[in-house]
Amino acid sequence: MFRVRFAGTRTYWGTPAPRNYTAPRSYTASRGYTGEMLILLPPSEGKTPAPAGNAPVCFADLSFPELTAERESVLEELTVVSSGPDALTELKVGASLAAEVERNTRLLTEPAQPAIRTYTGVLFEALDYASFSPAERDAAHWSLLISSALWGILRPEDAIPAYRLSMGVKLGSVGALASFWKGALGTALESTARDQLILDCRSAAYAKSWVTPPSQTLAVRVERVAADGSRKVVSHMAKHYRGLFARYLIQSGLAARPIDGSTAGIAEFLEAVSEDWSVECTLPTARKAGVLTLLVHEQ
Repeated sequence: MFRVRFAGTRTYWGTPAPRNYTAPRSYTASRGYTGEMLILLPPSEGKTPAPAGNAPVCFADLSFPELTAERESVLEELTVVSSGPDALTELKVGASLAAEVERNTRLLTEPAQPAIRTYTGVLFEALDYASFSPAERDAAHWSLLISSALWGILRPEDAIPAYRLSMGVKLGSVGALASFWKGALGTALESTARDQLILDCRSAAYAKSWVTPPSQTLAVRVERVAADGSRKVVSHMAKHYRGLFARYLIQSGLAARPIDGSTAGIAEFLEAVSEDWSVECTLPTARKAGVLTLLVHEQ
């Protein structure tokens, strides 16, 4: 059993989801998706190159084409920096990644593949997009947004090449990437965000690149609960549980529900989630995003 605290006043009870939870197919999205929930993901640091022979990236085909000018600027400067003698230092990577940095110099001709295949870290392994049904992939396409230092923001099926660039980098004349992207993403995503619930699974550096409307945002964190009730913030494995949670939201059909970011909408969301997850929630305000804590109980 577990509890969900909502605004410090309400408690819900249920059974924790198993580690590798898969929602029953009867709960998956089966109607046209309306995009009422946004789930923001960070990229993985490591990327899987696309198969040789795949077509290269086409800027016009990427989601949010209004970001094309910014994407071209970052890519141009990344090419320059990656060609320089101090490339490893400027990109904050070690010598073992020299080949990936060299690849940055020819990204316009490198083969591309869907971003969801390019990003292959712990979070994406837990998400397991490849196992989704067509209806689930449709829901994921509209709900999942992947933050990127190079591309700004992506949807799962946007075709990109493997690259090496982190949001915490100051990239030549472009400068601090989070600051560079902040204004452009705010404008491009304003209509996408509308008033629906936003679940932010991004790391701190990527969260700075688009400051979501606080009143409708829940930042997702993970805490481990010991047998004696003590808690510890989970770091590396937090990515795993965020991936599982994103998978759950898609497969359960919650991502396709018309749930907005109002107090009533969040209450509805928490009641549904509490059937399968142990969570606590601090409500958002007009000035500060809320926090949704996934509680992982030690066995």
